[in-house]
Amino acid sequence: MYYYVSGQVAHVEPYLAVIDCGGVGYACRTTSYTLSQIKKGDRAKLFTYLSVREDAMDLYGFYSQEELKLFQQLISVSGVGPKAALAILSSTTPTNLAMSIITGDEKSLTAAQGVGKKIAQRVILELKDKLAKGQTISGSGESISGPAVTVIPQNKLSEASAALAVLGYSQAEINLALKGIDTDALPLEQIIRMALKNMMKG
Repeated sequence: MYYYVSGQVAHVEPYLAVIDCGGVGYACRTTSYTLSQIKKGDRAKLFTYLSVREDAMDLYGFYSQEELKLFQQLISVSGVGPKAALAILSSTTPTNLAMSIITGDEKSLTAAQGVGKKIAQRVILELKDKLAKGQTISGSGESISGPAVTVIPQNKLSEASAALAVLGYSQAEINLALKGIDTDALPLEQIIRMALKNMMKG
């Protein structure tokens, strides 16, 4: 229903940002990462996800489309609700979270408040499986078929490609962004960061 909200940041508190859009304050549940990127009184654009339940309607807002896509991926996992997804996203940056999922780093996921080992394992298993099948999660929670991505943990190029796919980029965009990067010499995190910068330039 809402793609994004844009306006003045009227109020912030833990896990919440209120965006004033033409005199209407939209209360967006959000992450520590998004809150670190905005400031009360300044203008901001948050990409949104509307959760509709029988007893409530909650709007979630994120500083970047990449973080929104990761949120949608997380809530598609069995047993992971919006609250847990926000906690996981608040514990790190979107890029680092993507790398944790691809590399099977349970410890990074369990650093999030209220997230135990079983949930962390489920997140890693379910999202890696979707990634291996070349699927991206849509706003409705349905999977959309796309180009298959082969994940080879020992290959930094494959790990970087997989991490970028988790963020919602197509294989064509990923291949173009990785072109010219020395994937053999550079550490994985730097490869991903350089690829993201290349995408922003494009």
